[in-house]
Amino acid sequence: MLKIFTTQLQGLFTKIHDKELLSIEDGARLLAQAAIGEGIIYIHGFAEMEAVTLEATIGQEPMISAARLIDDTKQMAEVSPVDRVLLVTRFSTDEDAIELAQTLTTKGIEVVAISALVPNSEGPSLDKIVDIYIDSKLGKPLIPDDDGNRFGFPSIITALYAYYGLAFSIKEMVEEYLEEEEEE
Repeated sequence: MLKIFTTQLQGLFTKIHDKELLSIEDGARLLAQAAIGEGIIYIHGFAEMEAVTLEATIGQEPMISAARLIDDTKQMAEVSPVDRVLLVTRFSTDEDAIELAQTLTTKGIEVVAISALVPNSEGPSLDKIVDIYIDSKLGKPLIPDDDGNRFGFPSIITALYAYYGLAFSIKEMVEEYLEEEEEE
């Protein structure tokens, strides 16, 4: 079963790379504006996606200029227009994520989001609200069982893959900017 899971997961990584690379690069550019300027990249992961927030803020290699958007006491940081926000959730139809994205965009805060796009969904969808949307491509569990059911839903893994794409690109952009500044 692990072989099937691994094969399926590699397929998702390939889809994210092939189909979301431009969105990852655009998202990194948007987020890097805060890192290069005087802003902060605020991150919030909903439910299990808090793992991405933890990786970005207290992991072995934290994201440049990253901070938690909502702290342990459920208080939201004072976000200003020079800041940027990265939201991470399981599906694009997550009502809490949509509500937070709407609140932030109404205040003029630019937002990047990572989640699995739910096609043909009724009502609002995160991909229509945020400035840059990255589809994690994980719409259903990966492994079929003998009864036709499926299991193995690695939402954190696919979100982390997209996150690392952003983080690596931001790091590269900030380093290039600093090199150019030194040359002047």
